[in-house]
Amino acid sequence: MIRLKLNAVLMLAAVAAGMVGCAPNVPMQGARPSEAAAVTQANPLPSPDREFVQAASMSSSTEIDASKLALSRSNDPDVNGFARQMIADHTKLTLQLKSATAGSPVQAPKDNSDVSVMNLLSPLSGKQFDEQYIKLVGVEGHRKAVDAFSAEANGGQNSSLRALAQQGLPIIEHHYEMARQLAARKGIAP
Repeated sequence: MIRLKLNAVLMLAAVAAGMVGCAPNVPMQGARPSEAAAVTQANPLPSPDREFVQAASMSSSTEIDASKLALSRSNDPDVNGFARQMIADHTKLTLQLKSATAGSPVQAPKDNSDVSVMNLLSPLSGKQFDEQYIKLVGVEGHRKAVDAFSAEANGGQNSSLRALAQQGLPIIEHHYEMARQLAARKGIAP
């Protein structure tokens, strides 16, 4: 009984940790990525694995933050549905990344959103927001994530990170296809 309660508390703590810093209602400043990058650079990993940790954490952080912003800035039900799916799936991927690095000296950066993307999206709303969100976060962000997950899945040296990339790649590829379809439906050139 105590063990079940402890597991429940640990699970809630993990979910809360994954959600810290995810409400991007205020335009971001330029300091956070370099702090997050410093965390990644301090990891005792070969370069390809270290680059994957940085890319995967930035991708998920940006997806979560931008998608939360989409829920308040977009009036389009398709955009909001896509945003909800991104929040759910990228929160899971963030927790999986943290789990893959648990118990090792490797640390996944926190609050690692792409500041340039968030600063561009923050002042926008309505159709202008939708267009930039679909282009930058949906299509371009997932294209970059597919590249990062593919590189790690095929050439990563850390077995836990390589396994995470192999499991996550189909999800990221599906997101990329969803984003491309959404862009086509909305008449947005990717």
